[in-house]
Amino acid sequence: MDIKLGKTDKKLDPELFNSVAKEAARMVACGSDKVNKSTQLRKFYDEIVLWDNKVVLKPEKFDEYLPFIRMLNAKVAYAEGRKLVDRNFVDLLHNGLKQVVCAETLHTFKLFMEAFMGFYKQERPN
Repeated sequence: MDIKLGKTDKKLDPELFNSVAKEAARMVACGSDKVNKSTQLRKFYDEIVLWDNKVVLKPEKFDEYLPFIRMLNAKVAYAEGRKLVDRNFVDLLHNGLKQVVCAETLHTFKLFMEAFMGFYKQERPN
């Protein structure tokens, strides 16, 4: 799933938190019932929220935090290796994290994942 967190013409894609997030949720939800459980995905979302909160409090430390934010790629790879998440979710997270280059894009990614989680719960209620 290819998401675009950056702005075009100084505006976010108006569908980023709507149809784009919904399509991402559909793609991730279409896998086996044994992977991508909402509680597992929520752990990754919660960590993104944690880093966003840290950056909001100390924006000057963003560059110091970025390696740890990108470490989520390793954590999601480990989860995939343990068959807790599938390649669709790994690709989604990887695509979003590579676009996190400043506090603003981190915040946008957090908001995207918030929308994704809402739609995911709709796609896979339990």
